[in-house]
Amino acid sequence: MITHFFKRVLLLGLIGLICGTSLMASSHREAPLIADDPLADNVDLYAFRNPNNKNSIVIVATYVPLQLPHGGPNYYNFGENIRYEIHVDNDASIVGDEIIYRFTFHQENEDPSTFFNIRLGKQNLRMRYDVEKSIDNGRSWLKILGDGPVPPNYIGDRSIESPVGLNTTYSRLMKKAIRRTHTGEQVFAGPVDDPFFVDLGGIFDLGDAPRQNAAPRDGIACMNTSAIVMEIPIPYLLKRSERQGPGRRWVRPDNILDPDYVIGVWASASRPAIRTLRPGGEEYSGDWVQVSRLGMPLTNEAVIPIGMKDYWNAITPYDELADTLLDKYFYNPELALYMDDDLFGGAVPAFGPLRIQRNSLQAFDFGNGNDGLFGLKGSDAVAGTALDDAIFGTLLLPGPGLPRSVDLWPTFHTGVPNFPPYQLATGKAGNPLAAGKPFINNFLPNGGDMLRLNMAVPATRRNHPDFSSLGLIQAAVLGLTDSRYNSSADLEWIPNMDGFPNGRRLEDDVTRIELQAVSGAVLAAIGLWYDDYTAGDANPVTQDLLDVLTYTTGVEANDKPFERRFPYLAQPWAGDGICSGQIVSPVTDNMIQPGTTVIPRTEAPMQVRMANYPNPFRDNTTLRYQMEQDGAVSIEVYNMQGQRLTQLVNGFQESGTYEVEWNAGAHPAGLYFARIMNERGEILQIQKLVKSK
Repeated sequence: MITHFFKRVLLLGLIGLICGTSLMASSHREAPLIADDPLADNVDLYAFRNPNNKNSIVIVATYVPLQLPHGGPNYYNFGENIRYEIHVDNDASIVGDEIIYRFTFHQENEDPSTFFNIRLGKQNLRMRYDVEKSIDNGRSWLKILGDGPVPPNYIGDRSIESPVGLNTTYSRLMKKAIRRTHTGEQVFAGPVDDPFFVDLGGIFDLGDAPRQNAAPRDGIACMNTSAIVMEIPIPYLLKRSERQGPGRRWVRPDNILDPDYVIGVWASASRPAIRTLRPGGEEYSGDWVQVSRLGMPLTNEAVIPIGMKDYWNAITPYDELADTLLDKYFYNPELALYMDDDLFGGAVPAFGPLRIQRNSLQAFDFGNGNDGLFGLKGSDAVAGTALDDAIFGTLLLPGPGLPRSVDLWPTFHTGVPNFPPYQLATGKAGNPLAAGKPFINNFLPNGGDMLRLNMAVPATRRNHPDFSSLGLIQAAVLGLTDSRYNSSADLEWIPNMDGFPNGRRLEDDVTRIELQAVSGAVLAAIGLWYDDYTAGDANPVTQDLLDVLTYTTGVEANDKPFERRFPYLAQPWAGDGICSGQIVSPVTDNMIQPGTTVIPRTEAPMQVRMANYPNPFRDNTTLRYQMEQDGAVSIEVYNMQGQRLTQLVNGFQESGTYEVEWNAGAHPAGLYFARIMNERGEILQIQKLVKSK
């Protein structure tokens, strides 16, 4: 049993990690070919129980990555001649998708005489869309919505709010763009703040996350994307045998892990095979070809190697399951090489806390190329478990030298069955293959990489004290350590069982969760503890386990709060706002005032770099700034309304690094700004400060 002391250590460590780390924000330009076709680039996918309606599921598919809010005069949007599709698999007995939603967009110019996108109530490059639905794997289609409006890009306040623009607010434009289909789905399509968060610069600089010699940065902060959001009644997503009548009534789930309530979701974009350029435009013809797809986040970005990324984008999950060519990248993931001190663990210092099990229970080696649990194949130890060939065939123990076939491969390719050994270690009495506490069932072995969701699992309220961006990782921690849940091996709901990888909520920190999973967190949850645990000891909460659970990339929240109502994503950043580029001093400030001769100022501008940690924060955050040369500076904090709240620094300072703390306990949660200025009042830098609830 886990002692009370270590329970407290583990839980307090996780709570501190969640609430007090640095802010900075799966697939953005993830493959060579699609990087050159941003309008068809499938960026991210989310599927989760509606927190406001227990009878519906919300699916979000984003396209067109890394949009600059000020990217005029031609702003990104959905493309014509592209089929954007959301696919749903709900029946393992049928090959292929049972439900497909198809979105197609068309564009018009209301005032071709101007180079402005918006002027005097008219909008150029105005987009509308149609929605079609198929319930027979694309053999027939029903149009369920026509001419749905797409809000314009948030160009700026004059374009949106002033009488010379649209004379409205952007929040009204988003609300007016919400539509309901003829069959009852609620739909939104349009630009939004990109809901993903990750230190892109650090991650792809050979895994430097958290950055070893600098503060983490949200590589997607201040970026927009184009989102398709659907709220779909659960009966519409159930397989036919679970429906009653026309689809509005259904068989209620037996329990929170009802296998009939499992769906697989993936998204795609397709183009005509032939593109012909001509003066003034282009023409498309030929068969439709899939050019981008997305299921589990980060698969094509961080699992599939460069040489296979385009191939992966072009095939369906069903093709992928049949084609075993890609399986090896899950059985022996490259990232695991950098979490193994016997291989290349020292090459990526940022991954230092992440170490896989090489000698779990002094018996099992999950390092790349080793056998994992394969040595038990056919033995009495696995009889009656999911690893028994009589249960699931060779699905989970296909052969030697494939150690991660029991955890990473099913997570991405089949989902996880509520079947031993895939149950929490509570109740197992030290035997990881025994029955334990039932935990999750999103098993759907009908296809490859998909986002799998058990719709019977209730949503965790976003204001629930146990709500966590760690998703199922935190649910497992609670199930193993919290007296509310670990006192028995009975089936019960645990907060965050609806979190990634059981579906994916907007708030889930998928980068961190997946890196922890590669480092063996799933194996540990079922009782295959880390190497510094000696089999038979009373307490498996070892330093290796704590290191994995407390690992962070430094970026753990979105740069904007999510909305509490449909479509849930934050409105896009404005092209004239704080994300419209770096603030520079007026030219006249750098010149001698009018005279007979205008001479540029010769002294070099003051160089200052500022960051804060933690970010987001609860009550206090520390601003660290580096002076490259001596000079007078001031640091002031402002709210979103532009009101100055306090002055933290004001005076002359020598070159060097300084820190100053801001206590925001008296202020509400939200976005604030710290600005540092020189003695002439020139703004040197503005830093966003995010106060969490």
